[in-house]
Amino acid sequence: MIRHRRFCVFTFCFALLFLLIASAEAKKKPPVHPINLNTANSDQLQEVPGIGPATADKILKMRKSYGAFKSVDDLRAIKGIGPKRLEKMRKYLTVAKPSTKADAKTSAKTPPAASKPPP
Repeated sequence: MIRHRRFCVFTFCFALLFLLIASAEAKKKPPVHPINLNTANSDQLQEVPGIGPATADKILKMRKSYGAFKSVDDLRAIKGIGPKRLEKMRKYLTVAKPSTKADAKTSAKTPPAASKPPP
């Protein structure tokens, strides 16, 4: 009888803990600004509702294997991301070219329009 009672108390506590963790995960705050798929790290990707550690890892592996994303729709190639899930995530994601050192050098050499001497 005592073992049964302890088991019930333990099971109840475990279930309560599980529900608290699940509700905390469900209330994850979405990012304020869209996350760039081509520059984001795992932690940044996980800010997006619907992206957990496993999905973030898949996104990073895809980016490493195939290069920069051209569209948010490219995520459909990842197993587990279907049309409905993608639509829920879409407003929190963006795709822009990752800046390179070459881009930074050319922009540093190009003077701003305001500093050009008059003709």
